Amino acid sequence: MMKKIRAAVVGYGNIGRYSIEALQAAPDFEIAGIVRRQGSKDKPLELTRYEVVGDISELNAVDVAILATPTRSCPEYAGKIVELGINTVDSFDIHTEILDYRNRQMEHCKKTGRVSVISAGWDPGSDSVVRVMMQSLAPKGLTYTNFGPGMSMGHSVCVRSKKGVRNALSVTIPLGESIHRRMVYVELENGAKFEEVEAAIKADPYFSHDETHVFEVDNVDNVRDMGHGVNLVRKGSSGATPNQRIEFNMSINNPALTGQVLVNVARASMRLAPGCYTMPEIPVIDLLPQSREEIISTLV
Repeated sequence: MMKKIRAAVVGYGNIGRYSIEALQAAPDFEIAGIVRRQGSKDKPLELTRYEVVGDISELNAVDVAILATPTRSCPEYAGKIVELGINTVDSFDIHTEILDYRNRQMEHCKKTGRVSVISAGWDPGSDSVVRVMMQSLAPKGLTYTNFGPGMSMGHSVCVRSKKGVRNALSVTIPLGESIHRRMVYVELENGAKFEEVEAAIKADPYFSHDETHVFEVDNVDNVRDMGHGVNLVRKGSSGATPNQRIEFNMSINNPALTGQVLVNVARASMRLAPGCYTMPEIPVIDLLPQSREEIISTLV
């Protein structure tokens, strides 16, 4: 039998939980362990059969680490973990910082001989692959990415990091032509001033470029919904022929799809030369567990 890929999940929030589900369903993976800040203290019952530690160095024979951590901590984790001889994958989602992150992590990967796949959620991630394909089919034209309506995990995590916020939910509303409205619901800690929290949220790069509305609520869980979606539209020319229109739609459970994508690229990382990659750089055939011959005979 082929040796299974041993994956560790770093972080046990929404993405971590769904990544574990995707790993459990994958025929070519086994879970090497879970890394949590509190280690094995107060270990959840659903993790009873897995080793739970406070640092990935405490686990044995890890091939790849799935970084289910807040976006802004991904570069630090990735840099340290490849030095341990472990591949990394993450869903870093600040679009304007991806290229800089890739360049820095490329140096770590070349030095250590390991692989990192960054920004591998659904956007950036699988949607990025679709955008590249659309532009190849109609090289001249415009592409519009319209998110939602639905929960943005990255934006919600960002708001929860703000001083005075106990819990938060950020909902993205598409206005068309790649323009979005952010609806932010915050549950405040005792003594926190709403005006200060609102100002901090609107000043953050996650929100500063979009129309943003912030609302105080008694309980964020009463308005929470994991659903999300995307509508991608490309209108342009193929060669000299105009008026080509290509459209892609997806309605999803946000963290579940992100977890699945992370497992897919963790698999692909084992087939790549040392370096740091984004999803459009990876052969899509390597996202599936079957051999290339099997895939070609059934899907091509």
